[in-house]
Amino acid sequence: MTNSSIRFRPAEPADAAAIKDIVRAAYARWVPVIGREPLPMRADYDKAVAEHPFDLAVEGDRIVGMIETMLEDDHLWIENVCVTPQAQGRGIGRLLLERAEQKAREAGRFELRLLTNGAFEANVSLYRRHGYTIDREEPFMDGTTVYMSKKLA
Repeated sequence: MTNSSIRFRPAEPADAAAIKDIVRAAYARWVPVIGREPLPMRADYDKAVAEHPFDLAVEGDRIVGMIETMLEDDHLWIENVCVTPQAQGRGIGRLLLERAEQKAREAGRFELRLLTNGAFEANVSLYRRHGYTIDREEPFMDGTTVYMSKKLA
């Protein structure tokens, strides 16, 4: 299937378990890199879905990716974005990031912000390819948190 087969829909409370499964599968590759489960693997998705907007990337009847965002006073915060391992490498992550940009513009916000683990080099590279810059780095749990942002035209 191609990206044209991807549609988006908002998450509903009933999607929380599927979101948790997607996050756990997507982040599992990082456990051996950092020696622990990344924080998104331990989040309470029942609570998160109730409190924050999630956009789900759906292919057929399967959720293949998601992005969790929060509208702040001067930017759109990307709390989490991930794609199932089976669907990675097909541009779905890019579509989810573009969706966040669209949401930011619609809300009159012209900056997106996020953070990631510095050990997740593939993620840092992905965000850089999509126009994000590193704002700062801070020590966190024997590693480094990388804060990134993107200004929208």
